[in-house]
Order: sequence, then C-alpha cells, then structure tokens
Amino acid sequence: MEKPCSLLVHFDKGSAAMANEIKADLEGGDGPAKADAMRRAISLLLNGETLPQLFITIVRYVLPSEDHTVQKLLLLYLEIIDRRDPAGRALPEMILICQNLRNNLQSPNEYIRGVTLRFLCRLSEPEVLEPLVPSVLENLEHRHHFIRRHAVSAVSAIYRLPHGDQLIPDAPELVERLLASEQDASARRNAFLMLCACAQERAVAYLLSNADRVAEWPDLLQMAVLDLIRKVCRSQNRANKGRYITIITSLLSAPSTAVVYECAGALVSLSSAPTAVRAAANTYCQLLSSQSDNNVKLILLDRLNELRTTHRDVMVGVVMDVLRALASPNLDVKKKVLDLVLDLLTPRNVEEVVLYLKKEVVKTQAGDLEKGAEYRQMLVQAIHACAVEYPEVAGSVVHLLMDFLGDTNVAAAVDVLRVSMIQRLIDTFYQIRASRVCSCALWILGEYSLSQSEVESAIATIKQCLGDLPFYTVSDEGEINDSAKPAQPVVNSVTVSSRRPVVLADGTYATQSAATETISTASVAPGSLASTLNLRSLILSGDFFLAAVVACTLTKLVLRLEEVQPSKVESNKACTGALLIMTSILQLGQSSYLPHPIDNDSYDRIVLCVRLLCNTGDDVRKIWLQSCRQSFAKMLAEKQFRETEEMKAKAQISHAQPDDLIDFYHLKSRRGMSQLELEDEVHDDLKAATGGFTKDADDANKLNRILQLTGFSDPVYAEAFVTVHHYDIVLDVTVINRTKETLQNLCLELATMGDLKLVDRPQNYTLAPETSKQIRANIKVSSTETGVIFGNIVYETSNVMERSVVVLNDIHIDIMDYISPATCADVTFRNMWAEFEWENKVAVNTVIQDEKEFLNHIIKSTNMKCLTPPSALDGECGFLAANLYAKSVFGEDALVNISIEKQLDGKLSGYIRIRSKTQGIALSLGDKITLKQKGGS
Repeated sequence: MEKPCSLLVHFDKGSAAMANEIKADLEGGDGPAKADAMRRAISLLLNGETLPQLFITIVRYVLPSEDHTVQKLLLLYLEIIDRRDPAGRALPEMILICQNLRNNLQSPNEYIRGVTLRFLCRLSEPEVLEPLVPSVLENLEHRHHFIRRHAVSAVSAIYRLPHGDQLIPDAPELVERLLASEQDASARRNAFLMLCACAQERAVAYLLSNADRVAEWPDLLQMAVLDLIRKVCRSQNRANKGRYITIITSLLSAPSTAVVYECAGALVSLSSAPTAVRAAANTYCQLLSSQSDNNVKLILLDRLNELRTTHRDVMVGVVMDVLRALASPNLDVKKKVLDLVLDLLTPRNVEEVVLYLKKEVVKTQAGDLEKGAEYRQMLVQAIHACAVEYPEVAGSVVHLLMDFLGDTNVAAAVDVLRVSMIQRLIDTFYQIRASRVCSCALWILGEYSLSQSEVESAIATIKQCLGDLPFYTVSDEGEINDSAKPAQPVVNSVTVSSRRPVVLADGTYATQSAATETISTASVAPGSLASTLNLRSLILSGDFFLAAVVACTLTKLVLRLEEVQPSKVESNKACTGALLIMTSILQLGQSSYLPHPIDNDSYDRIVLCVRLLCNTGDDVRKIWLQSCRQSFAKMLAEKQFRETEEMKAKAQISHAQPDDLIDFYHLKSRRGMSQLELEDEVHDDLKAATGGFTKDADDANKLNRILQLTGFSDPVYAEAFVTVHHYDIVLDVTVINRTKETLQNLCLELATMGDLKLVDRPQNYTLAPETSKQIRANIKVSSTETGVIFGNIVYETSNVMERSVVVLNDIHIDIMDYISPATCADVTFRNMWAEFEWENKVAVNTVIQDEKEFLNHIIKSTNMKCLTPPSALDGECGFLAANLYAKSVFGEDALVNISIEKQLDGKLSGYIRIRSKTQGIALSLGDKITLKQKGGS
C-alpha cells in the first residue's frame, strides 16, 4: 500500500522583476547563463505563468546560440508555449523560427538534427512545417541510424496531421522504400508503425511478402507485427487469417519472452481451435517455469485461468505443467496454482495431481521451507477437495494425512478428518489436542462406526481419553483424592492439584479438589494415561460444548451397539458406562470448582441424551441413527448444487442472431490449409452459430455513466464519461464552447478527496466558437473507499481580462465498481469476523415488509454474495439472519451480517453489521446500505 508523503518545493511565483532578470541573462549572458535562464523560463511556463515578452528576446538572442544545451532548451520552450493566436492561426513569430529549424535539420551534429526532428513531431502548424518538409525528407537517407529513426517519426507525425497528406503526399511510398533497405531495429519499427497507421494495406503487403523471415526480425519489429495482426483481424477482415496464425506460431519460439507472451495472447484472440489454444497454454506454462518474477507468474496464471473459463477441455492437458509452478516460494503464486489445478480436475488426472500434492506435503515436513505451515495447510485443503470430488483417491491419501491430526494448525487438521477412515481415526484419536478437531472426530465416530468391533473400539477409546470418573472428588478431611491416577506407574510424573473450600448442603465445610497429570521430558509410552487424556483436559478447561458432543456420540454408539450386539448384557453395560460419563459431566458443570458453570444449551443436550438412553423408542432410534445422516447427505447435495449453479452462472452465455452469416467449411476448398486452419474454421462456425462473435454491450449501462458537470445555461457545457478499470479511473470530459467568442487557455482543473490521486494535470486549450474538445484525465485509486472528484473549468476571453470560472458538479465514485461477489468457508468467515476491527452498525429502516425480499434487495444493492444456504432461509418464522461476503479488487474483504425481525405491525426491524479490515470499506458500504435499504433504486 502506498503511504502519503509530503514534498515541499520552494519556487517563487513569477513577477516582473524575475521576468526582467531572465531577459537580462538571455541578452547578455554566455552559454551556461542562457541555459540557466531558459530553465527558469520553462519552469515558470510549466507552473502556469505567461511570459509573452520573452518570446522576441529568445528569438533574437537564443536562436543564434551554438550551445547544444541552449538549443535543446529552446526546443522545449517552443514545445510548451502557445503557438497560436486567438483566431487559431500560427503566431507570426513562429515564421522566424523556421530558418533556425532548417539550419538544425542540416547541422553536421547528429544530436542537433535528432532533437530537432523529435521536436517536429510535436508541431501541428502547417505554416511552420511546410518549408521544413524537404529537409526532413533528406534526413531519411542520412548515414546515421539515429537521424533516420527520428526522421521517420517526423514524417509519420506530419502525414497524420489533418492536411498532412498535402504536405508529404508520397510519405507511405518513401517510408516503404526505407523499410525495405533499413537495417536499424528502431528505424524499421518506426517505419512499420507509420505504415500501419497511415497505409495499412502497404504494411500488410510487406508483412505477407516477408512472412518467412518474421522470426528473424528484431523483437521491436515483431511486437509491431503482432499489433498489426490484431488490428487487421479486429476489423473482421479474415481473408489471410490462416497466414497470420502461421506467422504467430513461428514467433512462439522467439528468444524474447515479451514477444512470446504477446504471441500467445494474440493466438487465442484470433483462433479458438484446440491446437491454437494448446500452443498458447504450453507457452504460458513455459514462461511460468522460466520466469523468476512473482508478478509475472501471477499475470501468467491469470491468463491460464482465462483460458480455463473458455477452453477447459484443452487446459486439462497442461495440469501437470501448471503444478510445477509450486516450486515458487511465494504463497500467492502457490495459492493461485492450486486454485487453478482444482478447477481442472478430471477422473483421468486426479491420481497424478494427488500424487504430486502428496510429494509436496512430504517436503513441508523438512522444516526448511519458509511459511511451511501455511503451505501445508493449503496442500491439505487441496487434497481434501480432490478427495471430496473424487472419493476413489481418498484411500491413497488418508494414511499420509492422518499424521497431521495432531497439527497445531487447526484448519489443516479439520480438513484431514473429512477423508479419514474409522479404524485409523480410532488409533490416532488420542493425539488430537484441538477442541474443534475433537468435535469433528467424535461426530465421525458416532455416525460411521457401523460394525460391532468399530463401535466397541470407539466407546473404549472415548472412555480411555476421559480417564477415571468422577472428574473431581470432595472429602470432609480436606485430603486430595486423585481420580485420574494411572493404572500403571508413569515415569517422572508430576501431580498438579488445586483445592478450594465449599459449603455443603447441611452447612458444614468441606474441601473440593481436582488433580491432573503432567509428564516431564522423560519418554512416555503411547498408551500411558497422560498421553491419552486429551478429552479430560479439554473438558476440565471448561469446554462443555465438547462435553455435549461426547454425550451425543456415546448415545449414537450405544444405540447402534444395541442393533449389532446380540448380547443384551454387553449393551446394557455400555449404556450404563455412557450414563455414568454423562452424569459426571453434569456434576462437574454444576460444581463450583470451574470458574464458569455449564451453559444451558450444553446442559439441555446432555440431559436429553440421558433421557434417551433411559427410555429408547423406535422413532428416536430412527432419528438418531438414520435421519442425521440423511440430513448430512442433503446438506452435501445442496452444497454441490450451489457450486454447480455458480459454475453455470460464471459460464459465458452467448446468443446468436437468426440472420448471422454461417460459413459451411465442408463446401470450401481445403487445399493447402493446415490442420490448425481447418480446426479454426470449424470453431468459427460453431461460435457464429452460438453467438460467440456477438457483442452484448449494454448501452443503457453506458448512458448511466455519463455525468453532467455544468448547467445548460453556462457558457461552457461539460459532461464526463466515467470508466472504472480496477486501479484506474478515466474521465473523458466533453467540453463545448456555447458562446460566440474564442475561449483561450481553457483548463480543466480537478481535485480529489479520499484515496484518489490525479495522475497528470490536463493541459490548456483554445476553443473556437461553438466547438467542442475531448479532455481525458486519469485518476489512480489506492483503496476501496467512496471518493469525490471536484473541480472547475477556467478560461479567458479577449473581451474580459480576468479569468472566468465555471464550477463543476461533484463526481462521486461508487464503491460498487470495486467490489465483486465472492465465496468463502463458514469457518473462514467466522475467523475474519472475529479478527476485523472495523465495524459499522446500520439500523434497518425500510418500507419493505418481507424478510426475503429485503435480503434480496440488499444483495442486489451491495453486489455481495449470500453465504447462508437457501435451505436455512426457508420457512416463515418472522426472523432472518444471513451472512454476505464480497471481495474488492485490492484484496480487501467485506463481511455483512443481516439480522432482522418482523414486528407485529408488519414492519422490519434489526441491524445490518459490516466488518472489514480497513475503515474505508466499512464506512462506504454502510453509506451505500443506508441509501439503498429503503427500497430505492
């Protein structure tokens, strides 16, 4: 992120004394003094001062100077001054400059010739340029390439003027002749660009006549060739499309990486044939492996992702090449690679992908990788996604991933559980130390332990991890009774105990104590008590939610054991043991030993489990053993349906017009056509039939971006077309002179408020009566915050000496241009909600009376994604709570929680809470919701 800085530049404002001082230095000074005076004059002009009295002095005393620095500064001065009178004609003094410019164009010094030719590219006055044309043309044949290079640019600039074809009518022929014999790379590029801009047919003819030698051309000229091919094909001229594709294909092996990158992009834009797309994808993958710059890698991954959206079948073949980019140490690159690969999974390549990811997981255990834990979490999540989509690979990865169940990184451990197997989970359950991971593991044991041995092993494991019961003891004598004493002696064990006095029911005093075991650094056998009391230590820390999960899991296991165990004795024994555990937990929760008692939800849940085990019916058994799994399956099906719908929504939808032309390539002659051209013909026909070539530009949306800046009665009318492109805002301002006078020094002065920065200051213009001018201003955006652009139009007229000012309407930059709907896991959303410090709380104030209608209105108004599944929003209960999520182009996260209730009078009440990492997006989004929530457009 850019940080604001201040730079104090000391510069005195222009005054008559300063102008006289500059004039004196120009008249009597030597070379260095004149150069210094010219620099001061140029600085004053660039700061908005007008020094008309200096022009004649410069013509008299600076023009004859032979100092090269003074001559260069003279050309800079001539470039920035206003060279036209109020009527729009060239100043008479400019005629005096012509002889000096002609002498410079014939100077024996190559530098003077070159800078003069470069200056002529900035001139637009035909009266000044006409006598200089012969000298410019002579420089096209100069012996030095520096002169020829700028001479071609000058010819091109003169020819592109409104009446330039009258000044140099044969310019394209001269440049084409020079191009045929020129050896300098820059001069050839300038000549080729001139033909592309002024005589495109000559440039195309030259390219096609030298198609076999394009690969040998310098990279500057090759880039110009690619620009020409794009321009020609964009104009729907496809006569030589096959030859253009052949040229691009030959450039894919060019030594310049920039040329190769542009070739791949041009190839995809010209052809949708699988061969062309495959060649472009392979090129991107080669660049991905060879380039070390992380920014370049990210750009290449974006290009590959764009190919995936339109040519997924072809991209499937380069999955393994993309995976090689995981060798980059940058986590952003790794994440993009994994996201791209997961979107390209198929039954054919999933095993190869999983095998490669397993090798990467093993590498993270070495410990020498930077941010190895985060990278391991990303790999585990990727393997989890592979196993969810293709369950046949789960068995090949579960044993490797089970080693990370005890990982301190909870997210990685949770993802591992989703592809685990029961027996392996039972064997490694004692290693789990995180409460959330224990909860997931217990749910899996209770839901998927189906056989008698699995159920009995699961119950025994839970009992072992809980230790001896009860969890604490109370003695009248004040002695400490260790209820968790190990059955076998533990080496170097230390008992840590705590006691506190309590008042019994009969009014007497007693001592309440609890003891836990800790192990010293001595080695402990895996089966020892201290290494298996993970559930006990978590429950004693006050985690009663986990205790409720233990109760539910034991209930399911006992109910299933009654189905699979023929002996009632064993079933009753297991039921008794489960009831003992539950009552012990309830006793612990209601005691005063722990600082916080058991919460009501956990208490009610455990009591329900006790009642179920004491009185079990067939309906209850069906709910606990079948309906739970059916609900889970329904949730997964709904999640998969939502993902499918999102993929369909992202797919490009195109419609063909009924009168569109379709070429039947079967009826064409295919003699001399390559395989690539044949495939391209087929895909062009398919795209034409399905509307692939149609442009669905929304004219109404464009009109909405036109903002009126001044009134219709103002002497100057202005309106702006606002284009927002990620980090930049482009203002195309149309200024119309509605008076009968010429407006001089008309300037668009803009200022910004917020995280907006004006890139460059628009220059001054002269507007003839009832004419218009297009002025473009670029503004850089650095954060997602509603910004304001304001300013004036300042101009002068010949009748009024003072400057006139027209104040412009403010332009408000909408935050909706920078955020887009996004998705994230519920766990990620909750973590971000807890971490983000900026919150904006907006009270609900709307005329909408339906909860779902209000939610849909907020989603549409804020351009966010609803993370709450539709099934959770079904029904009519008078309450609604939903989570919304969006991401900005700057990588900022926007979280929104909507909680509303329908009152008795039918109105909605509640709050909309917005959280983000930065203040700007929270405030801007809150203002947007406040403005839009009443149901307005």
